[in-house]
Amino acid sequence: MKKVKNIEEIPGVGPTTAEKLRDAGYTSVEAIAVASPMELAAAAEIGEGVAAKIINAARELADVGGFETGDVIFERRKEIGKLTTCSSALDNLLGGGLETQAITEFYGEFGSGKTQIAHQLAVNVQLPREQGGLEGSAIMIDTENTFRPERIKQMAEALDLDPKEVLRNIHVARAYNSNHQMLLIEKAQELADKLRDTDRPVRLLIIDSVTAHFRAEYPGRSSLVDRQQKINKHLHDALRFAYLNNAAVMVTNQVHARPDAFFGDPTKPIGGHVLGHTVTYRIYLRKSKGEKRIARLVDSPNLPEAEVVFSVKPEGIRD
Repeated sequence: MKKVKNIEEIPGVGPTTAEKLRDAGYTSVEAIAVASPMELAAAAEIGEGVAAKIINAARELADVGGFETGDVIFERRKEIGKLTTCSSALDNLLGGGLETQAITEFYGEFGSGKTQIAHQLAVNVQLPREQGGLEGSAIMIDTENTFRPERIKQMAEALDLDPKEVLRNIHVARAYNSNHQMLLIEKAQELADKLRDTDRPVRLLIIDSVTAHFRAEYPGRSSLVDRQQKINKHLHDALRFAYLNNAAVMVTNQVHARPDAFFGDPTKPIGGHVLGHTVTYRIYLRKSKGEKRIARLVDSPNLPEAEVVFSVKPEGIRD
């Protein structure tokens, strides 16, 4: 993907349109190249036909959206990073750790370790690459008031990191409702643009939890379609963020019980098929004895279904 600095370089984008696009969060040619005509038309107050032409021109400039041969894609995938969880068992389950340019979902009941993993990843992303980190900073969208700086301090000290420095590289925003949560992805992109050329670019986006507000605000079958459409857009925005920033996206999700399930595990993740089809890796977490937790890889484009045991210890996630 070619890096083009100014959106004014796109044919059809004048100073006024460029200003409107920047105000709406489209600050790079790459961001416009992966937008939809409907979104861009609404953001810049232009017709959908004009928006489609601008998007096509941006794709030409950024070299995005055309056909590529498999060997070219294979070479580009070498840029993808892997982020350690601090548990070799969990890393192996994920094929070496959390992948950048992908969404990894952890779902399970309360106390199964979802938020603990989120905190650990926010610390680990700052580690050198040779230690399984991505030498970057983290953005966390906190929907349930679960972020605890004290826990970050504990985990950082266990890895011989400076807790103040680690906390300084974690950018937390509390989402108060689903619309605010969706808006915060745009704000996250603005922050990522600011930090792109620093020594701590954004390499991790955490949404903890991704469905809580949608579940509370859209109850019942009558609002199901609206809810699913909004979750779908939110997840695609997160996937676009992952792609534009070569970042890992980690989302946590709640579960609900299926009373009609007579065999097997009655718990299912919230979000239905929309969530299942959009996330890249799906991991089901269960409580075990004491500190132990069980992680099961339920869905992946390239890895076999498997199950491992890891621990949630005072110093963090470990084997």
